[in-house]
Amino acid sequence: MSQKATYKVKFRRRREGKTNYDKRIDLIKSKLPRMVVRISNKNVLCQIIEYSEKGDKVLCSAHSNELKKFEWNGGKSNTPASYLVGLLCGAKGKKTGIKKMVLDIGLKTPVHGSKVFAALKGAIDAGIELPFNESALPSNERILGKHIQSFAESLEGEEINKRFSISDVKKIMEKTEEIKEKILKEFNAVK
Repeated sequence: MSQKATYKVKFRRRREGKTNYDKRIDLIKSKLPRMVVRISNKNVLCQIIEYSEKGDKVLCSAHSNELKKFEWNGGKSNTPASYLVGLLCGAKGKKTGIKKMVLDIGLKTPVHGSKVFAALKGAIDAGIELPFNESALPSNERILGKHIQSFAESLEGEEINKRFSISDVKKIMEKTEEIKEKILKEFNAVK
């Protein structure tokens, strides 16, 4: 009498903890492009991806390194940078004809007010329609970097240079607004 194996090996990406296939199937069933947001310690990456049987197709992409083109010299993975990358990605997507999409945060835990939702707010401000809960979005003060500016103002001379790579960190709110206007103007996106 032979016994059959009852154990089924999970997909490689599931074993490695890279993909939650249940969430992925739900996102694909929406039949809308996915706005994929990935945040590392140093950068923010935002892509608009469309499902295809042969493999996902990237429709457009924005990376925090692209903010240099708009004269952003602040941190590349903070909340204002996440917002600006989301805005840039949304503006590029709108220019390619995308009007509606869903947010894909991967394996990140959805924390209200986090950088992932700052990127979502950026895409919404670019004119893309995304389903979201208003309470999940960070406040406008946080998106503009008031928390960073307040901390910088509490520091003395040399301490600012030790903690921040830019000298005008005390004007980060104005700089964020300025970059936002430049992005919207370049892509003719109206809020």
